[in-house]
Amino acid sequence: MDNFQGILRFLMNQKTTIGYSFMALLTIGGERIFSMVSFQCPCNHDQNFAYGVTFLLGPAAVLLIFGIFSSTRFWRLYTGCCLNPMKLCPRGNCFGCLRVFMSIFTGACVAPLMWLCVALLNGTFYECAVSGLDDNLVVDLFCKNKTLKCREELARVPCDRSKLSSEERMELLLMFRAQSQILGWCIIIIGAFVGLLGTCYKNCRSQVSYLQLKFWKSYVDKEKERFDALALEYATKLAERNLQSFFENKAPDPFPFPNHKAWEEISAYYTFSRSEQYYSTLQRYVEKAENMNLPPEKRPVMDVEDGIEMN
Repeated sequence: MDNFQGILRFLMNQKTTIGYSFMALLTIGGERIFSMVSFQCPCNHDQNFAYGVTFLLGPAAVLLIFGIFSSTRFWRLYTGCCLNPMKLCPRGNCFGCLRVFMSIFTGACVAPLMWLCVALLNGTFYECAVSGLDDNLVVDLFCKNKTLKCREELARVPCDRSKLSSEERMELLLMFRAQSQILGWCIIIIGAFVGLLGTCYKNCRSQVSYLQLKFWKSYVDKEKERFDALALEYATKLAERNLQSFFENKAPDPFPFPNHKAWEEISAYYTFSRSEQYYSTLQRYVEKAENMNLPPEKRPVMDVEDGIEMN
């Protein structure tokens, strides 16, 4: 039993890494399905580029939209902005708002970048796209030291209908694939380097120690877990009370629950302040009710994402 709990604890501590690994496996599987089942390069100058780029960038765009759509932080910031535009930029602090949106956008870019890297390393979509380019400089690069037929048959190289010799066709395919894989590795290296620099910068600017940051992350994870469980439990009790009152045709029993202002308080997205130590908006609400009348931009609270302090 202790061994099982140790394994479970290890998996919980590594859930971010496991999640990204699972996302990578899904991306690889999805790319293989697209390549083998639905992708068929038209092999003509008029359609190759548009068709290849659509398969290369289309799923990435869908994954980006889905990543933003499924972001709790995005909806936490955006909900109610039509009624209260100042919620986005309290005190006109557009830079802080832009920084939060950039953080949300960066997190949503993980899946699209995975798709691009996997698709480029495979090379199928890139081969179809570049073979349809009509630019003279590109064609001269591909058909350098080759016959005039190379220019005419370049768009048919990804297919078996090319009139080029098997050696010329294979040489062009290897060139396309090498370029695609180099581009894919460049995206991987740049993404890893930018991620490392960003993480180092955030941790360097952290106003709390590493151990407190670790405790903070553990608290936020546990609070989210317990909030979901208690919210489901209280929603069930409220539904049972209302149904019982309806079917028994009697006045409902008293049932205290938070008002709209309380929900607004704990749903707000705030930054860290060293003057007051809170680990979430919920903790601030339950511990400092005397500040309830302060405007939102003056309420010092902090938030954490992936164990890194968010400013």
